[in-house]
Amino acid sequence: MMKSHQAHYIKAVSYTHLTLPTLDYYMALPYQEVIVAAKEGGYVGYIPELKGCITQSETKAGILDMLEDAKASWLEAALEDGIDIPEPQDENEYSGRFNLRIPKSLHRMLALTAKREGVSLNQMAMFAIASGLNVSINTTIEG
Repeated sequence: MMKSHQAHYIKAVSYTHLTLPTLDYYMALPYQEVIVAAKEGGYVGYIPELKGCITQSETKAGILDMLEDAKASWLEAALEDGIDIPEPQDENEYSGRFNLRIPKSLHRMLALTAKREGVSLNQMAMFAIASGLNVSINTTIEG
């Protein structure tokens, strides 16, 4: 009976020595980086998964360095404060398809507008969603 108790104790002790991810671990993850030209001039960069991780620079070349610094500072603070750090979302998580329930009247308006414009209902819905999000359909944001 003593051996069994000792085995459980050793097992419990070994679990308490789990290593937590380090700053280097998080810095190496492929977070999406978004860079946008600011209306006032210069550029704004942010990492969507790291809420509040944002920076700005006067030049395109400078924004990349500034964003790397902002990411490191954000991660260091989160690690020090014990805040959960989300990992990047996997692009394979999104198939590009989803079901959407809408009122019949909206379905009708979309269908009639699509017909009038000579495009498919799917293209019309995609345009309407992208317009509402202020995103160009032809623009891809690279990280």
